[in-house]
Order: sequence, then structure tokens, then C-alpha cells
Amino acid sequence: MTDSAITLVILGLTVVLFVLDRLPVAVVALLVPLSLWATGVLDLGVATAGLGDPTVLFIAALFVVSEALDKTGVTAWVGEFAMRHGGESPTRIMVIVMLVVAVLTALISPNGAVAALTPVVVVIAIRGKRSPSELLLPTAFAAHAGSLLMLTGSPVTVLVADYVEEASGYRIGLFTIGIIGVPLLLATIAMVILFGSTLIPTRTPAKALRDFGSHGDTLATHYGVDESHSTLMARGSGVGEFIIPPRSSFIGDKVHRGMVTESGELVVAAMHHKGQDVREELTLSAGDSLLLQGPWTALDNAAQDPNIMAVDSPETVRRQAVPLGVGAKRAIGVLLGMVVLLATGLVPAPVAGIAAAIAMIVLGVLTVDEAYRGISWTTVILVGGMMSLSTAMVASGAAEMLAEGLVNLIGDAGPYALLAGLFLISAVLGQLISNTATALIVIPVGLSAAAQLDVSPIPVLLSVAVFAAGALLTPVATPANLMVMEAAGYRFGDYWKLGLPLLLIYGAVGIFLVPLFWPF
Repeated sequence: MTDSAITLVILGLTVVLFVLDRLPVAVVALLVPLSLWATGVLDLGVATAGLGDPTVLFIAALFVVSEALDKTGVTAWVGEFAMRHGGESPTRIMVIVMLVVAVLTALISPNGAVAALTPVVVVIAIRGKRSPSELLLPTAFAAHAGSLLMLTGSPVTVLVADYVEEASGYRIGLFTIGIIGVPLLLATIAMVILFGSTLIPTRTPAKALRDFGSHGDTLATHYGVDESHSTLMARGSGVGEFIIPPRSSFIGDKVHRGMVTESGELVVAAMHHKGQDVREELTLSAGDSLLLQGPWTALDNAAQDPNIMAVDSPETVRRQAVPLGVGAKRAIGVLLGMVVLLATGLVPAPVAGIAAAIAMIVLGVLTVDEAYRGISWTTVILVGGMMSLSTAMVASGAAEMLAEGLVNLIGDAGPYALLAGLFLISAVLGQLISNTATALIVIPVGLSAAAQLDVSPIPVLLSVAVFAAGALLTPVATPANLMVMEAAGYRFGDYWKLGLPLLLIYGAVGIFLVPLFWPF
């Protein structure tokens, strides 16, 4: 078999493995470069080069920035802003939520924005006496449109910008791609407002997320503490509810209100025995609960102690209950610095992203471990591994062969027909496998076809970015789609009703609007 035939076989098997979903996505992505090396299509260094590509490092850095914004309560503040300005109008709340998630996506990617705002959106729905399913699908779809507002919007836009510069020397500005994203976002909002009640199903989630926005008041009432939420849940300290489990070494210890724990950092604020408030000294037994007050770090440490069980993760409570917490100003400052560097082009995008991630750690916003945990390693490995397939399609001639077939199919119909063909390919693949993987497969085909038609690669590549963002028909199309599925109680077939008309809009924008701004 020729190298091009082997590459196409590996491509087909990769798509099948993605669709069958029997193996983790990251495993499939790593099998790709190994297969290309084992079959002799690529040298080992070339096959694995994607894992160390600057673009991959930039994507990982964006996850670190996203984690910093979430940890410091910036995203909680964004949620409060949406609730405060949404008022009682369901339409206004919907529009504000979609605008907020789109703007946040533009800064930190769809996956990070949806992950950070899903609990907030659920809380907004609960407080508005609505089903979370009414808001979460528009949230995910607004994130897709928001990914095209800025260059940092998604791994796909970062990749496309890299390929555009390599193919043409044209450097896409940080906000340039917003010319496409703004109309898509407005169309998405209009579609949801006009037809959402018909196209968005009302579901009941199997597992409801908790609302910790007023958790301090809840605990104060439950334990009879004469303090408000604002005093119990502060930037530097808070309260946590803990239960004494069976076989705990604390069983038999005597405690009382105001007592300082062994660590010297926490104070016993209140106690319950068999569900009843205890004001005098208490000898601890299994099932007793304690309200401990002190620094958030001390509460987190207590939650790791096997002799005491946290009812709710202090970290989770703090992220929702304390908007703009410790480190928020530093995190926002670093974010703005990164945006300025990206907007001015003073340094390459990967350098700006990595510098921002390092700054978050050096300034104490995140620890190294927290930065590691904040990175979606599945996404990083997926992009790095699939880059080898993109490289192989070019090196082996497979992309050129597919492009020739596409060009022969469209005949003299011209470049618009080429974009229509790329849209059909992207629309099918993008619903079955990662939209990032889809872009990496379609990009080399588009480049080769553009060369054969002797047209500019810029509109072709930017249209691919639009088509890849239209992964709206299934929950497995993107992590953002999948994140809202459980929280809303959606079924597999719930996505296409709203997703299909929006996908057609994405196609129209990519085929007709993009060439208006970047002519062939």
C-alpha cells in the first residue's frame, strides 16, 4: 500500500474508534502517531511533534488561565452579574446568560466557559423557578458562537490562525475573527428567543447541582448561628459542615462552641447531635456534625482528613459563595495582560498564553498542582496526537488526492462549491468526533483544494473554523455539549432540533459571509 492509502485507512479507523467510543479519546489520539510511525508513513520525531507543538502549549495555558478565574471567584461574580441584571424577565435572563458565556468563551474557550458557568446557570434556573434544560442548551450553543469572537476562543481558531499564517503569511488579529462570530452569536440568540420554546426540550436532571450562592445563610439558620452569609463566607475565610464518620479517631473527644481545633486554624462554630443543636460541651460520637470556621485552606485540609467528612467540598462552596475572592484582582490583571499581548502581537500567541499561566502561579493565584488539575489533558492530547494525522495527510499526498476528488466533483462550479463541499464533510464528521479533530482532518484537504483551484487559502481555512464550530447536533460533538447533558437531563436526540437550523446558519456564514471579508 502507498503511504497515502495507509494514511486514509488510519483516518477511517480513527473515525470508527471515535464513533464507537469504546476507547478513551486520548488513547485513540495517541494511537494515531504510533500507527503512522509503525507503518512507516512518518518518522517518530515527526509523528510525535504535535505533542510539543507551540499551539498545544498555548491551549494548555488557556486552561490554566480558566482555572485561575474560576478558583478566584471571577466566574461566580460573572454569574451574579447575570442574575442581578436579568431581573424577572425570562427573555432578558436568557440573553444575558448567552452573552456572558459567549464573552467568557472568547477569553478561555468553550469547554472552560461552559464548565465554569454550568453551576451558575443551574442556580439561575432554580431561582427563576425554571428547568435548567431551558437555559443550558442555549448556554452550550452560545459558547460555540462565542468561540469565534476572539482568536483565543477555541483550539480550532488557534489552529486555523496558525495554518493561515503558515500558508499565506497573513496574521489574524485577536479580534479579527469576531467579524464572523458576532453575526453567528446574534443569529443564535435570535433563534433561541424566537423558537426556543418549541425547539428546546424541558427535561428533569437525574442529579441536581447545588446552589451555594447563599450557603452561609443556610448554615447559619440550620445551626442557630447569629451571623449572615457575608460574614460567614468571606474572601479569606469561611465555614464548612463536617460529619464524624464511624471509626473516627475523634469519637469520644469533647468539643464546645468556640473551641480551637488541633490544627490551631479552625474554630468550632456550632455542633449537632442527632440533628439537634448542642450549646453545651459535647462528647463526639459517629454521626455528629460540626460547623467549623476558619481560613479556606484550613477547611480544604480538614476535608482531606479521613477522620472527618465534609458534607460539601469547601472548595466548591467557596467558588460559588465568594465572588471575586482572594487573588481575583491578580487573575483579572493577568488575563488583561494576556489579551493586550495577543491583541498587539508583541509576542507570539503561545508565548503570551504560557507567560499568563506562569504568572498565575508566580503571583500565587494557583499552585502548580492546581494548574495541572485545571488542564483538560484529554483535549491537549487529542490536539497533539491528531496533528500527526494532519501532517501525514499532507506528507503522504492523501490530502491532495482527496482535494483532487473534491475539485473534480465540483467541476467548474468554483470556490463557493468547494466551501459547500468542505461544509458537508465538516458537518458530518463534526457531529461524530471532536470538532478539533475534524478541523485537523479537513484543513489539509481545504489547503490542497485551494491550491488546485488557485484561490486564496485564507477564506477556505476561516470557513473551516466556522464549520468546525457548528458541532451542534449531538452531545458527543464537543465537551461543552456533553457537560450540559447530565446537568439538564437531556437525551441524545434533544440537540438536533435547535442545532440543525443553527448548523445551516453556520454553513451559510462560512460559504457566503467569510469570502466577503477575505476574498478568494
